Amino acid sequence: MTHLLQAAYWTGPRCAAVALAVLIVAIFIGANIHLISVAFSSRPDCALQPQMEGVAAMRAAKPSC
Repeated sequence: MTHLLQAAYWTGPRCAAVALAVLIVAIFIGANIHLISVAFSSRPDCALQPQMEGVAAMRAAKPSC
């Protein structure tokens, strides 16, 4: 009797919902891993400076590139 109930529990829509939930969680975890890796690999103290003269307002505070 329990085998019959277990077979009826995992129907097609239920399996699809579980697979979709797992996919969403995997995408969320992957996006967070990417965000952390980009945050650690970037150099926030390095900023590009424009090559034109007279644009001092756009210059970086600490050009370390």
